[in-house]
Amino acid sequence: MTENNNQVRIFDTTLRDGEQSPGASMTLNEKLELAELLESMGVDVIEAGFPAASPGDFECVSEVARRSSSIIVAGLSRAVSRDIERAGEAVNKAERPRIHTFISTSPVHMKHKLKMGENAVLEAVGRSVTQARGLVDDVEWSAEDATRTEFDFLCRCCDLAIASGATTINIPDTVGYSHPEEYRDLFERLINNVSNSDKAIWSTHCHNDLGLAVANSLAGVAGGARQVECTINGLGERAGNAALEEIVMAMRVRKDAFQYQTEIDSTKLSRASKRVSQITGFPVQYNKAIVGKNAFAHESGIHQDGMLKNNQTYEIMNPEDVGVSATSLVLGKLSGRNAFRDKLESLGYDLDQEALNDAFARFKDLADKKKDVFDEDIIALVDDQLSGADEAVSLNALKVVAGTNGPQIAEIELSNEGEMKSASAEGNGPFDAVFNAIRAIVPHDAVLELFQIHAVTEGTDAQATVSVRLSEDGLVATGKSSDPDTLVAAAKAYMHAFNKLEIRRKKVKET
Repeated sequence: MTENNNQVRIFDTTLRDGEQSPGASMTLNEKLELAELLESMGVDVIEAGFPAASPGDFECVSEVARRSSSIIVAGLSRAVSRDIERAGEAVNKAERPRIHTFISTSPVHMKHKLKMGENAVLEAVGRSVTQARGLVDDVEWSAEDATRTEFDFLCRCCDLAIASGATTINIPDTVGYSHPEEYRDLFERLINNVSNSDKAIWSTHCHNDLGLAVANSLAGVAGGARQVECTINGLGERAGNAALEEIVMAMRVRKDAFQYQTEIDSTKLSRASKRVSQITGFPVQYNKAIVGKNAFAHESGIHQDGMLKNNQTYEIMNPEDVGVSATSLVLGKLSGRNAFRDKLESLGYDLDQEALNDAFARFKDLADKKKDVFDEDIIALVDDQLSGADEAVSLNALKVVAGTNGPQIAEIELSNEGEMKSASAEGNGPFDAVFNAIRAIVPHDAVLELFQIHAVTEGTDAQATVSVRLSEDGLVATGKSSDPDTLVAAAKAYMHAFNKLEIRRKKVKET
């Protein structure tokens, strides 16, 4: 039924099965936006909704159908005459309309859900498919809970559906019960035992209750299926459906093992993932395959060193292939010196070996304190180091006691021309106490004209950047420093400003 036997159709059901995730409902405009994106990606079939479920679903399917061009637009229906009529009405404006009708075939579903026997189910299969085929040329029939259905009965149902006009036969693992070897074997057996099996495309539809949805889908393709039903980000009921992005990239990256192909433009996968996440409010886990935040991120020093030498050492696909701009070497406590040097160069810093060693040691200290180290943190760290180089007076240690009961006390140790000096002072608040303690060691009459604090990045563990401006006898000096401890940053910033002021005093005296 396909021109190329290795061509696999991608049937996206994000708008229908994906929306069934509790809390994942979408507005009409959001569905239309996603449908347009899916069509631009090269998705073959889009299941736009369940027209008989509500007037809103009917409107959505109708509008998606009306706006479609090359994509097949499917509307879902039960094996109920009114459902099929509504589905036909909803998709009739599509260039390529499809009605997707289904009925349960497993013993547990027939007994407890349908309260129907095998003969009644067979009668419903024939009647529903015949009715649907009278409305559109493209009819898909699904055996709900197929993987828990008696094999001989499943064969009879599939045989009758094809004879009644079904062009696609879907074998869902509705409850995520199957495993790859079993699912592949089921397709092979069905194709070999159902008469006229070559008159229809066989399809997978796998749920992820055991974490096997993608593996089962690929196994089904290996067993003869040429359509895969899936969703962006694996969205769906319970543990979700097979993830479209994982199936597409598995076939693309492992062409040696999966000698099949799709028409999906993989460079739009990341965009689609982000948009579905934004619309539904369902975050994508950081370590999610293909589209997760960490899918192309490396923090380990060993991995980063390998990536800097050759990206194939730790990446089996290019980030650009899925729409990610570039690999991310995330700097953290496990990062190595080479990755740190590379990051500094990318930020425009060219440090000599001694300065690099000092910066790397300070970076490691920061990474032990801070969960995420951003570019802004590194810039602040290096700028602080450069601005404090060769200063006469520098901070060695600081301890502050603060709180509602008071008094606020600062104990500080400074290196003054290589000599360690300590002092303790009280103040009207912890910062005032720190500055008073500094004055106790290096007395001066400079006036604090500016004291400003802002966070370098987001989060409660963000570094604070403190800016200080001191003035004395017409001379002005500004200091700035960053540290996860705001009081330490304030002390350092004060010292930077003080040192600059001292240098300017000496220059004035010399002249």
